Amino acid sequence: MSDNTVTKWVGWVWFAAIVMLIAGVFDALHGLAAIFAPGSAYFVRTEGALLLLDVQGWGWWHLILGIALIIGAAGLFRGATWARVVAVILVGISAVSQLFLLPTQPWLSIIVLALDVVVIYAIIVHGREMAARTD
Repeated sequence: MSDNTVTKWVGWVWFAAIVMLIAGVFDALHGLAAIFAPGSAYFVRTEGALLLLDVQGWGWWHLILGIALIIGAAGLFRGATWARVVAVILVGISAVSQLFLLPTQPWLSIIVLALDVVVIYAIIVHGREMAARTD
């Protein structure tokens, strides 16, 4: 006998799927804009160092990440187990990246990190409820 009790935490799983979908669309659009931008190289000077940044590389990264987020969100809406694994990995990457951004954007990083932790908790602990609700 399986426990298919649906609690209010399933709303956080829906929240995770919606956030992943929105982030995926924005990442894909940013990626396309960076790939097809007329000037893809930027020069940045910081504290005596000159950096050459290639925006097309970041564009491809964001396009691939955006597509992965959209596919993961679609699977999460369906309650698929693989989508929960993908979501936890992608949100975990987001949480780790927020630790790197903490010195530059402390409040934004703390808010996003807190949301990432809640979303990971909801997906891991209450992810099965999503499948029970969609059946």
